[in-house]
Amino acid sequence: MNVKKKLVNLDAMIQRADFAVIANESHSSQRIDSISVRDFLPESPLLPNLRKPDFQRETNHWTPNQVASLIQCFVEGELIPSVILWFSTAYVFVIDGGHRLSALRAWVEDDYGDGPVSLPFFGRQITVAQRDIAEETRQLVKKTVGSWQHRQAMNKQPDLAPEDRVRISGAMTRVIPVQSVIGNADKAENSFFRINTQGTPLDDIEELLIKNRLKPIPIAARSIIRAGMGHKYWSRFPSETQEIIERMAHDLYLILFDPELDKPIKTLDLPLGGVSGVRVALELLIGFILVANRNQQGRPVEVKDQPDDTTGNETIQVLKKSLALAQRMTGNDHGSLGLHPAVYFYGPSGRHSTPMFMGVATLIARKLVNNDAEFFKIFTNYRKSFEQILIEHKSLFASVILQTRSNKRHEKIADLLDYMINKISEGQIPTEQEIVDKAGVAGKVIVGEGEKTSHKFSEETKSESFLKSALRTALRCPICGGYLNPSKSVSYDHIVPVRAGGEGSPENCQLTHPYCNQSIKQ
Repeated sequence: MNVKKKLVNLDAMIQRADFAVIANESHSSQRIDSISVRDFLPESPLLPNLRKPDFQRETNHWTPNQVASLIQCFVEGELIPSVILWFSTAYVFVIDGGHRLSALRAWVEDDYGDGPVSLPFFGRQITVAQRDIAEETRQLVKKTVGSWQHRQAMNKQPDLAPEDRVRISGAMTRVIPVQSVIGNADKAENSFFRINTQGTPLDDIEELLIKNRLKPIPIAARSIIRAGMGHKYWSRFPSETQEIIERMAHDLYLILFDPELDKPIKTLDLPLGGVSGVRVALELLIGFILVANRNQQGRPVEVKDQPDDTTGNETIQVLKKSLALAQRMTGNDHGSLGLHPAVYFYGPSGRHSTPMFMGVATLIARKLVNNDAEFFKIFTNYRKSFEQILIEHKSLFASVILQTRSNKRHEKIADLLDYMINKISEGQIPTEQEIVDKAGVAGKVIVGEGEKTSHKFSEETKSESFLKSALRTALRCPICGGYLNPSKSVSYDHIVPVRAGGEGSPENCQLTHPYCNQSIKQ
């Protein structure tokens, strides 16, 4: 089983800037040969001008051990590879070495993703997971080399032994060597891509975002990932446009990633999009936004199929369509189906299932773009039976997904769900074999429990037990019989309508899905 790495978010340590809005030629007179920790002090002339290119990956790929190890190597005078800079007429850009320099500034600031630099950068919206990892890193650094502040305080003691003073103050004079890229912005960008095909290369999502960074879908995804906070990849647009983008991004973030998922699961108030870890969440968002923006011909097929957005208007349109799809899935909008995440988007052990999330999103997006209002009525009429099958066969669906090829996986799951709803509407309950056959994985699926070797309850076992118990007593919509998600999507319905003399009393109020109240009952 793959264990998710704890990664330290140091993205606030060095600001970003866009190559496109600065002078294109390098400025040779600014070149430096090395960088020391003095360059990260408030009075440093370099720090205000130090930037990462806008296409640089987010600085969150190091574990606490890697951050502490880099600081320890620096303090103890061990070899650290050169960083590569490009000097423009306005800024000093870090082409390679962003993690190294960010770790050193984090040490000086005592900020590993939760401190005085990071807090305003992320709009004070820092997840519990990010805070926990930051504190773990802080304690590890204190244990291995001590905090910067502690070392500085010791160095000021008048009775400190000379050998201790030399040892403690040595970090002030140590440096990381610098290499320079000579040429214009195009040369610097080409150098970045060449460098990042070696060592720790860009992954598929990073490369996709970087190469298409001016297109509306990547801009929209990056705006949503931190609720419009962090670096503003949309800063080239007019201020009014920026505000619209940030407002819609914030709304989408709350719909998809709020509340923050905790393990083991102890509540049915679960985020539709699962854990909002940046890498996983960005991949989900790109897929979701693509699905939400496809027309009846299925275009755009890929992110690159859209033109660059020079005004911000295309990004706004992309966000509007994405918000419309999200609000059909959940929320209090009149058309909201109020899909319960524990039923649709979480597997038997409480792990979020991106394929199921994307399969459901794909199915609903298809029906919306084709103006298939009849589907939503059929779905609502047979929703109770459909959801019961999803719950009873969670292990089967998890196995089907595992055996389905990733290529077109979302479309195949959408087809399977559509098939099941149609079968149920015809009075037939799909069997396990029919589900397997329709998914095209006959002979590959084996459903069963693995042998338990530990006497302790794992997080997944605890989550599974909670979900089973909680769903047995969860609220249901009295109109369709489907599960209600009252924390995110509920409508207060008059049992006896107002037009028939119904009063606004507790006895005459029932909780329903918004769609059931506004579209089915009406």
